Amino acid sequence: MKVSIAYIEEPPFGWTQGEAATGADLELADVVLRAAGVTQIEHHLTTFGELLPGVQRGRWDMNVPLFVTPQRMTEVDFSVPVWAIDDGLLVRAGNPEALEGYGSLAQRVDARLGVIVGQVQHQAARSNGVRDEQIVLFVEQRDAIDALLVGKIDAYASTALGNRILANRIGSGLVEAVSDNSRSAEGQRPPAGAFSFRKGNQGLLDAVNRQLRLYLGSAEHRQRMASFGLTQTEIDPVLPVRGAPDVG
Repeated sequence: MKVSIAYIEEPPFGWTQGEAATGADLELADVVLRAAGVTQIEHHLTTFGELLPGVQRGRWDMNVPLFVTPQRMTEVDFSVPVWAIDDGLLVRAGNPEALEGYGSLAQRVDARLGVIVGQVQHQAARSNGVRDEQIVLFVEQRDAIDALLVGKIDAYASTALGNRILANRIGSGLVEAVSDNSRSAEGQRPPAGAFSFRKGNQGLLDAVNRQLRLYLGSAEHRQRMASFGLTQTEIDPVLPVRGAPDVG
């Protein structure tokens, strides 16, 4: 049995290393799919904007996890959630604009925020008062990072975890990660992410869900994810509700 899965360049969740695809989400998919009896796994590198259209059109069978939203649930079917992660900002070293999250960005009308087209951080920024004219849209993460480094934008919004990994990779002399604590300050859970599938592909969805329910939260799962920087902070919030997708 062969299954194809799409991913984007977004460490630690997925990236291309040499000629191979690696990352926390791809590692999880590999373990779960093998346990479900899949003998061949194909990886397809794509852009974020192509993830949902691609799986809908059958260009591949499933996507790496992305945040579950009510709108996306009308377009694809989601697995049980596999992680929950708050947003964060990546800023230049020393945080020259003193940005502490979406709220501080909203107060600085001259500050520019980079986001990836279609990602939930775009709406999160707007919901927290960041104006449309402050937001610069990018198709791929590397373009946003390049813009940040040369000062075309003042911050880049992504997951807090992803930005910490990026900051370590790029170097503390160039960038640093800033957490956005607005959701936790209001007592809200961080939004959850899950694998996505074409509607009607029930057999694969059920097979993946069966294995996820057995595997998530296990010692092996935690150990594998820890090697990519995911800890109990990202794993534990989804375990009590893993029987159904979280709409974030």
